Amino acid sequence: MTGHRSITETEKAVQAKLGDVPLRRESMAAVANIYRAAAGIRQHVENSVLREAELTWTGFVVLWVVWIFGEMETRHVAEEAGISKGTLTGVARTLESRGLVVRTPHPSDGRMAMLAMTDAGEDLMGTLFPAFNAEEAFVTDRLSSTECEQLAGLLRRVVAQLEDNGEQRRLDLLEGAAPAPRRSGRKRKD
Repeated sequence: MTGHRSITETEKAVQAKLGDVPLRRESMAAVANIYRAAAGIRQHVENSVLREAELTWTGFVVLWVVWIFGEMETRHVAEEAGISKGTLTGVARTLESRGLVVRTPHPSDGRMAMLAMTDAGEDLMGTLFPAFNAEEAFVTDRLSSTECEQLAGLLRRVVAQLEDNGEQRRLDLLEGAAPAPRRSGRKRKD
């Protein structure tokens, strides 16, 4: 579990706090539970099979992307992994220092780099992924195979909504402006 309170306790607290505020509660519950499930799964897997392999979730995802798709430009690895190029730089350095990936210059553009699996990376993923999948089966154990397929289909539709319409929605909300740079959360120095 990701926190002190159960999903039911959290939903009751939200209802008590928001009362009659006009909201699309079913949408709020869906997104909150997607987040809670993702955070719980990540924590569980990081503290079990990934801990044994001395990998973070992000490190595993980067390895998985390169393992599945093969050698690719680092910017595309970052995109597929859902992380920034800056985050990828640190993760790739760590994975490279462990001999799991190799970073090479792009063959035609010296400003870019390529990332590829090493034999050691291939071997690790070949043994690690079945253990990872066993934990995927563990966390979905209360769902039937049909329910797993239905859930996957529903989540694909959520992702498709963002892929198809998310950028336009962002532009509409920001009235065409670029998003403000992200801050660390620290108070600005004057």
